[in-house]
Amino acid sequence: MPAILSVGIAAMPYQVKQEDIKQYVKQLFAQSFSSIDRLLKVFENGEIRSRSFVRPLEWYKAEHRFAEKNDVYIESAVQYGCESIRKCLQHPAFLPKPIAYEEIDAIFFISSTGLATPSVEARIMNVLPFSPHTKRIPIWGLGCAGGAAGIARAFEYCLAFPEAKVLVVAAEFCSLTFQANDRTKSNLIGTSLFSDGVACVCVAGDKAADAGVRPRVIAAQSALMPDSEEVMGWDIRDDGLFVVFSKDIPSLIQSWLKPQVQSFLQKHHLSISDIDHFIAHPGGKKVIDAYEAALRIQKEKTTVSFQVLQEFGNMSSATVYMVLERFMKTSIPAGDYGLLIALGPGFSAEMILLKWE
Repeated sequence: MPAILSVGIAAMPYQVKQEDIKQYVKQLFAQSFSSIDRLLKVFENGEIRSRSFVRPLEWYKAEHRFAEKNDVYIESAVQYGCESIRKCLQHPAFLPKPIAYEEIDAIFFISSTGLATPSVEARIMNVLPFSPHTKRIPIWGLGCAGGAAGIARAFEYCLAFPEAKVLVVAAEFCSLTFQANDRTKSNLIGTSLFSDGVACVCVAGDKAADAGVRPRVIAAQSALMPDSEEVMGWDIRDDGLFVVFSKDIPSLIQSWLKPQVQSFLQKHHLSISDIDHFIAHPGGKKVIDAYEAALRIQKEKTTVSFQVLQEFGNMSSATVYMVLERFMKTSIPAGDYGLLIALGPGFSAEMILLKWE
């Protein structure tokens, strides 16, 4: 069973209070919605207190072309990707000694909020002293599900190569996709929810993981809802990425997710009640509520996910790594099971079964 050795979180330069963002959005959308005050209740109902951005709030008040925003995306992904990798490979709480860059066999790079060719992990390899033979696996377009999917692909890689150590870097700058001239309710909701974040996870095969109780990956499973492209994603236009965000997501979770989770766990002779730790990507307050209702889990099992949402907002794929890091910093006894789960465009789910051993 491959093990998760460490997690590193980059610190975004700007932490903005939700109330300040709300006032900015009110000014921007006041002429477009006659009921703007009623619609802005989404900021309060979401219960987010602050969010992380890669640029100060004033920067978003000016118009920026897609090319300019994408340049900021590349620059930021390299800078904060390097920071998250350094923290991951040198994390004193998780590692008895730092992991050398030359020990890394492959880098999975996860993102959906910008474009780069050569891809970002190649640019990172020109900054940090990785071996030039390090394998590069960029994965684009999985949205919020990308963080979980990245660990799943790293798990499969380490099954094939049990002596390998691999990194999964998730870099998302949702704020750079903001469209000031998009007067849709989806965009309004997006401005209340999404933020920026970069995180890195190190996964090792059986023969590369050192001793100690760690979350080990037992299995992973993907699930796709047929003909659900319009639920979540991007509408790509001349001016960049326009958010697609259906109001039906919470109800879809309640009706569709439970049988997916049950069938996954049953393959390993487990049920939802056997899961001690629920490491959920916090897509939003309503999404967390839908998890609890669909899976009939107690609210305390989503406490960590909700805390991350309150403090940072939804950082797309990177968010679940911050939730995972907080679980790994606690003393979890050997034998406990965890379920890491994230939802994304498709409409889809990525599920990972963990066991602390």
